[in-house]
Amino acid sequence: MTRTVEVTELALRDGHQSLLATRMAMEDMVPICEDIDQAGYWSVECWGGATYDSCIRFLNEDPWERLRTFRKLLPNSRLQMLLRGQNLLGYRHYEDTVVDRFVEKSAENGMDVFRVFDALNDVRNIKRALEAVRRTGKHAEATICYTTSPLHSVDMFVDMAEQLCEAGCDSICIKDMAALLRPQPAYDLVKGIKQRCGEDTVVHVHVHSTTGVTLVSLMKAIEAGADIVDTCISSMSLGPGHNPTEALVEMLPGTGYETRLDKDRLRKIKKYFAGIRPRYAEFASNILGVETDIFDSQIPGGMISNMESQLKQQGAADRVEEVMAEVPRVREAAGFPPLVTPSSQIVGTQAVLNVLMGPFKVLTAEFADLMLGYYGETQGDRDPKLIEAASKQAKKEPITCRPADMLKPEWDQLRTNALELEGCNGTDEDVLTYAMFPKVAPKFFVDRANGPKNLGKSPESQTEPSAVSASGGGKSITGPISYKVKLGNRTHSVSVEPA
Repeated sequence: MTRTVEVTELALRDGHQSLLATRMAMEDMVPICEDIDQAGYWSVECWGGATYDSCIRFLNEDPWERLRTFRKLLPNSRLQMLLRGQNLLGYRHYEDTVVDRFVEKSAENGMDVFRVFDALNDVRNIKRALEAVRRTGKHAEATICYTTSPLHSVDMFVDMAEQLCEAGCDSICIKDMAALLRPQPAYDLVKGIKQRCGEDTVVHVHVHSTTGVTLVSLMKAIEAGADIVDTCISSMSLGPGHNPTEALVEMLPGTGYETRLDKDRLRKIKKYFAGIRPRYAEFASNILGVETDIFDSQIPGGMISNMESQLKQQGAADRVEEVMAEVPRVREAAGFPPLVTPSSQIVGTQAVLNVLMGPFKVLTAEFADLMLGYYGETQGDRDPKLIEAASKQAKKEPITCRPADMLKPEWDQLRTNALELEGCNGTDEDVLTYAMFPKVAPKFFVDRANGPKNLGKSPESQTEPSAVSASGGGKSITGPISYKVKLGNRTHSVSVEPA
């Protein structure tokens, strides 16, 4: 008998987050939603991760309105989001009732599947969000952040899966954010979870394509019993992104496995995004091919670009190779955390400082907190000398409890602070926006009335036109020129055709 493998489509969230710096505007996603809705996906990932931040920081979009719009346009689809456990979608831990409120409001606004992870794989930081999801009756997907190190093993991850099942979840996700999951470990890990937690345990596999080996990993995971896999339509795939949806479909005939996907719909989705993607060329990742060096450095593509930016700001762009060599040393000192938000930023920034200032001469406040346990427990031991240095610098003691247990109730104060801001509409959703991004939200609340921005540009406007002298010299202009024209508080795109 042929077994059906379910598929989650990533184009509306992780696809453009990985390839286009999360800059795709909602208006460029709306036209294709009907075809996505009818294509036969198990779920459509469309929210969470960095999209919330990008909406209010760059696009002047209300992320909650984005979610409600997706709910209307994808009536037959499960909507899926990525949630950072106790961090929600921000960069610090939140008190439990704030976590409860966020999950409740997300479910009310249309979310169906909550993929919950913790950057350190600390199960304690995942449990509260899982409990909150279960109370709403939605799908709680507990996540293992896959990584490699001298410490990590298949058995360690299987042990974690067992803990997550005991915590109460509807499925287990293996999340490989750096394309480190080789084919054989993929098979062994899925098989191990099924044997330990039960054959009926739903296993969902998420991989990136950066190293070039992970389409094979998906096949091996399917052979081991994986129930759902993540892919991205081909015109929004590869590089630091994901494996192409159509390639998965065409890989399966004759293997005893199949998908439910409609190939005609997939062609339409591919063609649509092929037309949209060039509009965001200025935000495109410069990782175009295969990067097998990641197996040695364990550094995700997005983390490399962030470190390059930091070095350029310090006039040290030529030292990126030194920083890449320093990252594994910093990671080992910190207990081998997986490199995913926010641990990737914390480790990467400390590696940059180590290269510029000397090894651990200066600790960032975030790295000090990581060493002291304020983000949670790492799966490896942290360097005792650095723990002592971090304690001295931060003037606080290391902790071993769940970090959120030290937080006092904060919802009432967050609401009070938010309501004092001009433009805040008083809803729980606006209070949550303020809670997660207190420095960005005030400007967003004021600017929101001006409407969303679309940062996409016509391909012609990506290149500066040749100058033409007043006397008529220079090259003639043969194509349209695009301008940004500001009238009052609204910015308009104007395209001028040559005579």
